[in-house]
Amino acid sequence: MIGLNNLKPARGSKHRKKIVGRGYGSGHGRTATRGTKGQKSRSGDGTKKVGFEGGQSPISRRIPKRGFTNGPFRKIYAVVNLDQLNNFEQGLEITPALLKQKGLVSQSKFVKILGNGKLEKPLNFKGLVFSKTAADKAKQAGASIEAISKKN
Repeated sequence: MIGLNNLKPARGSKHRKKIVGRGYGSGHGRTATRGTKGQKSRSGDGTKKVGFEGGQSPISRRIPKRGFTNGPFRKIYAVVNLDQLNNFEQGLEITPALLKQKGLVSQSKFVKILGNGKLEKPLNFKGLVFSKTAADKAKQAGASIEAISKKN
């Protein structure tokens, strides 16, 4: 009778894990199943590099480069909406470091305030970038803004 206590996998369906590079007694000694010579038999064979094409000149080097890319110099802004700032006390100075400390942004280098929601208390903003809508709403709430320009 078949029960949970005497179930077994079908014969031949389970294989022993291949243990390589453990000497002749393992059955996989000497070359450790890598074959004799060639690139993949060596340690650090170099095939895992991004864009590697087996020694052929990679496509990223074959295609001509045109134009300009601003990638290394672009600024990535962490964004905070106005309604997220209602938890702070009235008159508190809001800086990128404070927003990072409170967990609203993950990096504090460039923070931009967007105009989603409504600001309910006057706060002092320092060292942030504002969208036009956010700046208007913050000024309506009586906030003082000492923003950095986007060109810096």
